[in-house]
Amino acid sequence: MAYVMNDGGKAATGRKGKSGDCAVRAVAIATGTDYETAYRMMADEAASFGYKKSARDGIHMDVITSVLKKFGWAWVAAPKISGRKARCADLAEKGTVIARQAKHFVAVIDGTPHDIFDCSDRMVYGCWAKA
Repeated sequence: MAYVMNDGGKAATGRKGKSGDCAVRAVAIATGTDYETAYRMMADEAASFGYKKSARDGIHMDVITSVLKKFGWAWVAAPKISGRKARCADLAEKGTVIARQAKHFVAVIDGTPHDIFDCSDRMVYGCWAKA
């Protein structure tokens, strides 16, 4: 299976349309937090860093790192794979993580991305995992 379709609970909040909320979806899915709570946490943290108080238009690395640190998660570099870049499937041994890809964050559970589109073929730079 390439990926699991999962909006992190966004539709249940009544929110519609496209937005840059991948970090919110990833945090909601990976931590078991409801979408609205994850959205508010990200927006509040973004404001505390001096960014716009919104999680709709993307989240900076320092913001998601700070939020995940509060959950007890830590950054882990992507595994070294001979001859190619790491992908979500290469994170299978880590259980549930949030992977950082080019301009995207995704919840990965046992090597399978849980998101609104299939990002399984994208390179993974690293991930946050429960410390």
